[in-house]
Amino acid sequence: MLKEVEKRGMRLGKYELGRTLGEGNFGKVKFARNIESGQGFAVKILEKNRIFELKISDQIKREIRTLKLLKHPNVVRLHEVLASKTKIYMVLEYVNGGELFDRIASKGRLPEVEGRKLFQQLIDGVSYCHDKGVFHRDLKPENVLIDAKGDIKISDFGLSALPQHFRDDGLLHTTCGSPNYVAPEVLANRGYHGATSDLWSCGVILYVILTGHLPFDDRNLAVLYQKIFKGDVQMPKWLSKGARNLIKRILDPNPNTRITVAEIKSDEWFKQDYIPTIPDDEDENFHIDNDAFSIHGVTPEVEKDPGQPALINAFQLIGMSSCLDLSGFFEKEEASERKIRFTSNYSPKELCKKIEDVVTGMGFRVQNKNGKLKVMQEHTGQIRPGNLSVAAEVFEISASLYVVELRKSYGDPSLYRQLCARLSNDLGVSRSQEFLTSQV
Repeated sequence: MLKEVEKRGMRLGKYELGRTLGEGNFGKVKFARNIESGQGFAVKILEKNRIFELKISDQIKREIRTLKLLKHPNVVRLHEVLASKTKIYMVLEYVNGGELFDRIASKGRLPEVEGRKLFQQLIDGVSYCHDKGVFHRDLKPENVLIDAKGDIKISDFGLSALPQHFRDDGLLHTTCGSPNYVAPEVLANRGYHGATSDLWSCGVILYVILTGHLPFDDRNLAVLYQKIFKGDVQMPKWLSKGARNLIKRILDPNPNTRITVAEIKSDEWFKQDYIPTIPDDEDENFHIDNDAFSIHGVTPEVEKDPGQPALINAFQLIGMSSCLDLSGFFEKEEASERKIRFTSNYSPKELCKKIEDVVTGMGFRVQNKNGKLKVMQEHTGQIRPGNLSVAAEVFEISASLYVVELRKSYGDPSLYRQLCARLSNDLGVSRSQEFLTSQV
């Protein structure tokens, strides 16, 4: 179905696909425009076959899992993930200024004032990631993009680490990154802290920005690594004293004495004209609907009654019959306690009517808005034990098979389980027919 849509007009749900922005080993990136808002996006199109052949499914999962956590002006934003049977589509923020690497390659070293501003934004973005428990592990100019305003956007979190990747000693142990930018403790292979190793990479990037060349370089990897272990950086005399001192403190081969983010932000050279970037998720005027990171099915563009059920979430359906199951990326670990799905042969109108009958009989109130039900039981108007709020939605799989999804917003777990059991028993198909169950 998706192939037909692309052939007719290069449409991907609400997005119109355009020119190719780049290509890689397992897919390409295309420019896309939201048909409703006109806003531009970059759509990363990943071929599932290539992902399996290259054995990088864990890397793709990690990138999606990480990006959905991050909402900062200096980090590339993931807006949505779509899927077909053969492809994964990551709808990303469109950054049209190219890579920091290209800017340095074309201009040579940047003036200190300009370089300091970019470094300030880099530190703001990296420290925000660390606060969220995300450690990039592959920071380099190729993974730092520049937007139309000249601001940076950190990208490519395929090698990033989250708290669950730490071992019992509280350290990371996977040796990864790009040779010229990797910290000495990572090469030592005895465990490392993600924050301090990321800061080393930031120091290398600062040196490259201000000088136009690498602080540690050699064609022979063994020689290169020896230079990195020594941390002996040759500082051009024309660099300001403040810049030289800060670079030396960041490129300290001893991670225990290396400068911290807090110390970088209090450094006199760094503080010049520094305007901290405010994370979007801490901005009171910024709001992301819970559905912003849901994975919607991709269907042809047709006019639809608002009360009609949506087609089943493509990622969830494909994940149920595929070794690339990404269904859990957009839920917290306790999602299995908050969401359940069951299949039914009743029509959408019959389902809505029967759900209303069942839940009102159990003493709940029901609101119906465009085919989406909100089930509530509140005695005082305040959230407390005994209260319950559940969203119910119907998805279409085929003309005669539907999925009912129950999602708890808050409330008593035992009441929620009773409600789910009653609805699935009264409305669900027999166990021999059922292929969707409670899941994460």
